[in-house]
Amino acid sequence: MFVCNCFGVTEAQVKKHAADGACTPRQIASACKAGTDCGSCVRRIQALLGRGAVPGRASADQGIPALAEARRREERLDEAA
Repeated sequence: MFVCNCFGVTEAQVKKHAADGACTPRQIASACKAGTDCGSCVRRIQALLGRGAVPGRASADQGIPALAEARRREERLDEAA
């Protein structure tokens, strides 16, 4: 099922980016452009990234600094904007 019609991004692609560490709609946008054109898919992306689906949670439980990586990605996006 398509999440972002503007860029042809599917639900499976969003889930893959989330599994790879994208924790926010902004990080998903950085990975595949979803949500950067008309914005109508942002709420769907947020739903797919719901609290139970935060990809870094399991890593954090294992002592891996997932939040540090998320912050670095966020900073790169802010610098690019």
